Amino acid sequence: MDTIRIDKWLWAVRLYKTRSLATEACRTGKIVCEGQEVKASRIPKPGDIYEIQQGTLNKRVQVKALLKNRVSAKLVVDYAIDLTPAEEYERIQLMRELNYERRPRGTGRPTKRERRDIDRLKDDD
Repeated sequence: MDTIRIDKWLWAVRLYKTRSLATEACRTGKIVCEGQEVKASRIPKPGDIYEIQQGTLNKRVQVKALLKNRVSAKLVVDYAIDLTPAEEYERIQLMRELNYERRPRGTGRPTKRERRDIDRLKDDD
């Protein structure tokens, strides 16, 4: 197989929605391999481990094989190994749950008074 750039590989294994987003992540230093920031033109090799920062999630992915084109989600396991610890996914899930307000269905939008109470509760944290 010919060589492939890391930004194209990240896009092909569905870590980024577009190749330009993968290139931008490389440019801004969100892709790290062996403690060094990776340029978009880097050639990945099987066995390389990349640390990828996607928002507040820090993923660790190992290159299993190279590929030319984007593959379906089911086939990603043939090309990449997710080494991200389960605690990282649990941390993100907990952040989502704590940041989400639940209102009983059918109660509608909060009134001005309820909104002030909600804001007061949030400011105390």
